[in-house]
Amino acid sequence: MNRSSNRLFTASAGLAACGLILTGCSSGQITQTADQESAVNGAAGGVKHIDLRNVHVQAVQSSDYLQPGRIVALNFVAVNTSTDVDDELVGISSDIGEVAMSGDTAIPAGASLLVGSPDGQAEFTPMSSAEPTEVAVLLTQPITNGLTYDFTFDFDKAGQTTLAVPISAGNAPRQEVAAD
Repeated sequence: MNRSSNRLFTASAGLAACGLILTGCSSGQITQTADQESAVNGAAGGVKHIDLRNVHVQAVQSSDYLQPGRIVALNFVAVNTSTDVDDELVGISSDIGEVAMSGDTAIPAGASLLVGSPDGQAEFTPMSSAEPTEVAVLLTQPITNGLTYDFTFDFDKAGQTTLAVPISAGNAPRQEVAAD
């Protein structure tokens, strides 16, 4: 073995050892991004094979509270992650008001159901529905931005789940702030 190949072998072995040491330094550590939530306004959750994403009440609030008697929209995407079990959203309930659903609420296996038009989700289309699915809430309690309100989703096969749902102002135009 000549001197240059000896040096090459030693340098390669040294670099490999440094690589192992550097990668070993972070083993067992939790990354900063491991527990980050996605950057959407709404709540997320699920039950069995149904995932609920970007669940939010869509309403523009112009006073301290949204008053009882007002109708607001509940928007979300429901995804059936099962490859062989069809399901259906059979009901939604909440303490803040009476919830009414219209349109097709079936969620075939491997499909998603768009309810309303959640911000940033307009590219999704309900794969199971020919008629748009809408959920309206007739408020019986005053609600306000910054708080969450419990909604219970009931699916035919997956069962029930309750999520704490925020209010999203939605697509309202931004207000201009005057500089002093």
